[in-house]
Amino acid sequence: MSYQDTFKRYELKYMMNREQKEGLLKAMEPHMALDQYGRTTIMNVYYDTPEYLLIRRSLEKPVYKEKLRLRSYGTATSDGIVFVELKKKYDGIVYKRRTTATEQEAMEYFSKGKPFSKSDQITEEIDYFKSFYQNLRPAMVISYEREAFYDLDGSDLRITFDENILWRETDLSLRQEAYGNALLGKDQTLAEIKVGGAMPLWLARSLSELGIYQTSFSKYGNAFQQKRKVG
Repeated sequence: MSYQDTFKRYELKYMMNREQKEGLLKAMEPHMALDQYGRTTIMNVYYDTPEYLLIRRSLEKPVYKEKLRLRSYGTATSDGIVFVELKKKYDGIVYKRRTTATEQEAMEYFSKGKPFSKSDQITEEIDYFKSFYQNLRPAMVISYEREAFYDLDGSDLRITFDENILWRETDLSLRQEAYGNALLGKDQTLAEIKVGGAMPLWLARSLSELGIYQTSFSKYGNAFQQKRKVG
């Protein structure tokens, strides 16, 4: 299966209720279609230092921030493919690099320092990040159900809808099924508009008519803040 390993784009986030989501989906019908995977459960393990340096810095809203995570689509198996993702944000633009590995290979890389079986610029960037932030360890699992839509005209526009966002600090493995503390209310959906340039006029108009406004929302950041409140 082919996949994109580098991204440079804006990722604009919007919180909406069910009625607003249904309205936006209706507006999208002539322009966008659900991708081949339909509604998918995405699992993420976020890596951080024991002092949570990465997420603490991110919450300060600096011009530049970065994170490292391990992702699978559905519950992983030891020989299943996972993504090791390095995500950076500078001046509002998101840069993402990712490489694939088996879950077992990824675990041996993080826990034992065993090199990836392949070597390229992306794995070298991940190596540098891991050596720069010493003592990285699994900090949190965040899972959610996602519907992803692509532009029928072939542009780079994508819209995703994330629901049932859950976080936990136990069973920090992609091999465990999704469970944890809810981050959103039952009627809430987090949408992300991912685009390399300007937003299409029809989309901007639809968001305005539906009263859907851009927000700042980090899944890991909000989960970390919720953890501090309860904990």
